[in-house]
Amino acid sequence: MSDLHSRMQPRVRGLTAAVIARCAAEVPFYRELPPETLRGEVAGSVSAVLTILLRALSRPDAMGPADLTRVIEWSARRAEDHLPLDAAVTAYLIGAEVWWQALTEEAAPEELAAAGRRLLGCLRTAMPAVALAHQQAQEDIRSEDKRARRALIGALLSGQPYEGLAAAAGVEVGQEHEVLLLDLGQPAPPARLVQSALDAHTGTLVLMDHVEGVALLPGGHALDALPGRLAEAVGRPVPAAAARAAAPAAIPDAAREAREVLDLVRRLDRPPGLYRLDDVLLEHQLARPGAGLARLAAKLAPLDGHPHLLETLRAFVERGHNRRRTALDLHIHRNTLDYRLRRVSLLTGLDLAEPAQARLLAAAITARELTRP
Repeated sequence: MSDLHSRMQPRVRGLTAAVIARCAAEVPFYRELPPETLRGEVAGSVSAVLTILLRALSRPDAMGPADLTRVIEWSARRAEDHLPLDAAVTAYLIGAEVWWQALTEEAAPEELAAAGRRLLGCLRTAMPAVALAHQQAQEDIRSEDKRARRALIGALLSGQPYEGLAAAAGVEVGQEHEVLLLDLGQPAPPARLVQSALDAHTGTLVLMDHVEGVALLPGGHALDALPGRLAEAVGRPVPAAAARAAAPAAIPDAAREAREVLDLVRRLDRPPGLYRLDDVLLEHQLARPGAGLARLAAKLAPLDGHPHLLETLRAFVERGHNRRRTALDLHIHRNTLDYRLRRVSLLTGLDLAEPAQARLLAAAITARELTRP
């Protein structure tokens, strides 16, 4: 094989050019590279790999540890330059085809089988290492991208300077945003499912802190259907709250508003869906700390020993004082409903037939829910 090595050595330079020409013609990634890059970095890597194949002709092992280390290093470097794995594998196979064609032209019949085994041995050693190096490099890139995006959303949520972080993350921060807070429950669903649903809804990469469940969506996207899509993606209902920020500087206040709204939705046991401040405006105001809230909740203290009366009053208020619907929903007769409502008025001293007192009772229900342990 040493004679074959000597005959193949002068051809390495020409074979390198042939591999480069085929890659540029057949692989889209290489076709888009500047000619100087093809003649420089790419040609250097191809020449080095062909030199490894050449050395394999004059030694018993197809590819030694030092050569494998170089292949891994080159592959990781190319992956960091965003070379797709499929393009890398195709380039190696093109190189193998060009090398084999040259071997068939130079090798004697008795040399060809051994040369073919050396070539296949090199490929068997190199290809898994190339794939692994690309995978690791891509994971590192993704991890770095995730860290940059987490730092960016952290800066936006806290009102810190964000321009440099946006540039590092490769994200264009617009003016208007929807700050979306999600109650993902426990155990939390896989982050990739939530992220994919948000990205699909907006058609762009959404900044999200998956630990806090907060996302920044570009303004202009309707959000009403989003909780349903998220529920379908993660397999369970997703309560959500949203607040609009007209500019990046308003994001911290919008996040606080959305957090308060979602907290109210949880405390009031509202059904899953998307809520804004306007949806819980009265409840939000009632939830302000102070003696008034406790005194309002105390209006229902006389009903503590009568849970069926509390249930009836709550249903009556929630159904807009509609007696027929309330009776149907509670599965009781209208006469039973009327009797229970009279008992509520008697025990609390508040007459449901008086609009002002009826509003007070409705507010007392909310206050009781907000002050319960």
